[in-house]
Amino acid sequence: MPSVVTIVGKPNVGKSALFNRIAGRRIAIVHDMPGVTRDRVSAEVEWHGVPYTLIDTGGISLLKGEKKGDVITKSAMMQVELAIEEAELVLFVVDIQSGLTPLDQEVAERLRRSQKKVFLVCNKADTNALELHSHDFASFNFDRVFNVSAIHNRGIDALMNAVIRELPQIPEEERHPAPAPQNDADEDQSEMIEGPLKIAFVGRPNVGKSSIVNKLTQSNRVIVSPIPGTTRDSVDVPFSVETDGVKQDYILVDTAGVRKERRVHDSVEFYSIKRTEDSINRCDIAILMLDASEGILEQDKKVADKIVDAGKACIIVVNKWDLVAEGVKKMQEKEAERIAKIPVYKRTEEDQKKLTLAEFGAWVQEKLFFLSYAPVIFTSAENGFNLDRLLEAVRYVAAQLKQVIPTGLLNRTLATAIEEKLPVSARGNFLKFYYATQVKQAPPTFLLFVNRKELIQDSYQKFLATKMRQAFGYEGCPIHFISRARPKTIESKHKPRVVKRQTVKKYSTRGQQREQIEGRARLRKRIAPRDAARRKGK
Repeated sequence: MPSVVTIVGKPNVGKSALFNRIAGRRIAIVHDMPGVTRDRVSAEVEWHGVPYTLIDTGGISLLKGEKKGDVITKSAMMQVELAIEEAELVLFVVDIQSGLTPLDQEVAERLRRSQKKVFLVCNKADTNALELHSHDFASFNFDRVFNVSAIHNRGIDALMNAVIRELPQIPEEERHPAPAPQNDADEDQSEMIEGPLKIAFVGRPNVGKSSIVNKLTQSNRVIVSPIPGTTRDSVDVPFSVETDGVKQDYILVDTAGVRKERRVHDSVEFYSIKRTEDSINRCDIAILMLDASEGILEQDKKVADKIVDAGKACIIVVNKWDLVAEGVKKMQEKEAERIAKIPVYKRTEEDQKKLTLAEFGAWVQEKLFFLSYAPVIFTSAENGFNLDRLLEAVRYVAAQLKQVIPTGLLNRTLATAIEEKLPVSARGNFLKFYYATQVKQAPPTFLLFVNRKELIQDSYQKFLATKMRQAFGYEGCPIHFISRARPKTIESKHKPRVVKRQTVKKYSTRGQQREQIEGRARLRKRIAPRDAARRKGK
């Protein structure tokens, strides 16, 4: 298991900027406003071939014995304590420009009590002159002090080389694992699923995304509060579950809620939404969270549209079912009484289906018709209702997403579907299907070779997708088709007829034109008497 390196410090000292610089990509949100980071943001990174886990934490903003602060601040403090507890090495970040503060002393005292290996990192040392101010923190008595500038990439190499030397040694074969051999036949399927399955929980604010993640992992991994917008960064949470003796690894991605654009007023929320969109793009399965007590709103459809545009597999989860279960139960009882009064021979199948979860699921799919292929699960993060069904749906959709259709079976299925319903163009051209092949696995993408690719419109692609689902399932998975006109490989044996263009002689002067006219007149005088003699002889 990789070693853990945790970054801690008071608010607004550049912890997230240092985290992004070491990770080599923008993961945590960086902003001048203190307290932007709340959850533990982690990333699996490596330095010179040595893998480790890097964790960014929220700022420690409460002094010892201070009990003030809201629920979010206290929860963020708890996340910092958990991150320190699991770390092999702690990077204590201070602001060299602002100097020593009581909060810095409080953080240093907490780290000394934890008895962890600590490196003091003096950030914002943008110039050589500023590095002299690191002596202000000598009273902390930490063995190693590093002057860095996360923004300007100064001193990062020296810091990370020292970090790697302090981490437990990892065998050489684990540092550079041998790449798995690849067959030439698999090169076209560039979107294969490798490693743990990434599952992103997305939706409006306060629909229970963080609560579901904590309930599945049976921990307080992410901060949960009734305040909308609590989650800001996208948080990756490793998760493993064993089913029938088979261990399955997942990465649960908790994301920030997506509000309407006109209600986004600050840059922090803007970047939070961007992180959510990035999480949708990099996940394997997107779980669209809905609030059962509020129904399906316009913003739910907009979030669903982002999933469709990204071409991701999807599961629809209607959370907070416990809030409406009692009302649904009463309605079911009234409906049962009404049906009981109807004679048996007059009852219909629709009467038997009234107010069941299947009927509610069909209603959800009708409202989100562009996600009609996504299964609907009703859950409650409060009491754990149907969470086992959610995991079953994830396993099933993942299996559907990973399947590779044999080319022969694929061609027979599509040929039968095209024979059943043949598209015709406005000019009367008919579609001629040659063959098809699967080019991507996630999302399932099929390349069709036809005579005229313009005949396969969006409506006809939906028809073909329906036939594919009937044959191979693909529940929860979008199906994409790419049509391509097959090029002609045999040239025609007939040579094209060359039509000679008649040239008209042009005259540059009037004298040449007059000479030509007189010559034609003399020719007519010679021909006319001869033709007259011939007519008399007849």
